[in-house]
Amino acid sequence: MTKVPSAPFLLFHLSEDDNGQTLGAVIKNRMAQWSWGQTREAILKRRVQVNGNLCLDQARKVTQKDVIKLWNESLPKPVQPTAVKFAYVDDFFVVVEKPPGVTSTRHFEERNLPKKRKQLQPTLEELLPEALEKHFYSKSKLAEREMQLGPKGVNKKTKGRLSAQDAQRQRNFRLKKFEVFAVHRLDRDTSGLMLFARTPSIAKELGVRFRNHEVVRKYHAVVHGHPAAQTFDNILVRDRGDGRRGSQPADRKDDPTAQRAITHMKPIERIGAYSMIECTLETGRTHQIRIHLSELGHMLCGDAIYNRTLDGIKVEDNSQAPRQALHSATLELKHPISDEPLSFKMPWPADLHHWLKKLRETK
Repeated sequence: MTKVPSAPFLLFHLSEDDNGQTLGAVIKNRMAQWSWGQTREAILKRRVQVNGNLCLDQARKVTQKDVIKLWNESLPKPVQPTAVKFAYVDDFFVVVEKPPGVTSTRHFEERNLPKKRKQLQPTLEELLPEALEKHFYSKSKLAEREMQLGPKGVNKKTKGRLSAQDAQRQRNFRLKKFEVFAVHRLDRDTSGLMLFARTPSIAKELGVRFRNHEVVRKYHAVVHGHPAAQTFDNILVRDRGDGRRGSQPADRKDDPTAQRAITHMKPIERIGAYSMIECTLETGRTHQIRIHLSELGHMLCGDAIYNRTLDGIKVEDNSQAPRQALHSATLELKHPISDEPLSFKMPWPADLHHWLKKLRETK
């Protein structure tokens, strides 16, 4: 099959002309040398992302706000519940060690997708009920629970056969007690600590604490160059003029998407031509850290989206980072019920740890 040339992916920023078209049609229009069969195959073989999320539905309708990535190689298979690790669990909330390559929550446009389609690329929010069930029940207990139902919907106690629909309904009912509610989000390719509430009331309370800056979030990142300690405090908009999120242009004062964004940054370590830094968020806007760093001229290693300065100058990335080098390393808050101070830390995950080791050896 025809492959995307040169770079690991092509990036398509859509326009008004694309509104309402299908994903397949948009890709076919931009890859004129491809047949419809090649276009369908690229989508089905996990080579297409929409707004950072894998999409296997060629009939999905797109808008001018969507950003499409067409990868040269197939993306990894979905993360399984067994890969989810917990830093903290109680009856009120959980702190999850989010792996890279999984979306935090389902985008609004995909909320009503059929269950089978969601299973092709589950979000962390959708993986957590099963992960929590496995956390609370031993393997033997889980096996006992499955035996009561039977692998094919047979109730072992009554010998009665359940329909596949009834069997799934029973399983959904069992998992309902482990439902979670996202309080904040991390980008798909960002790893690290993430907070989920276990009840709507706790989600509301934690949301208030985030807005009141009562939750401390510290990220570790590796960037190009050697930035000095500083605070970023500006207004970000959905489209700064080149199809990307970024700082509000000076001549645009009435953008409805405008939001204030504050990031406190300090260097931790010099690694040759790169630096490891720590970013503390005071606000939590989409791509906030990535935007602030790129517009300063110190883009994240491995960031293929925000790889230009504010003046539009592209920064060549020779770091060979396996993904964007951004990790949610510290989370501090008071317990929403007991008010006990809690602090969680997570080291670099394996992929970035090995990359950093090599980077230090070659600096």
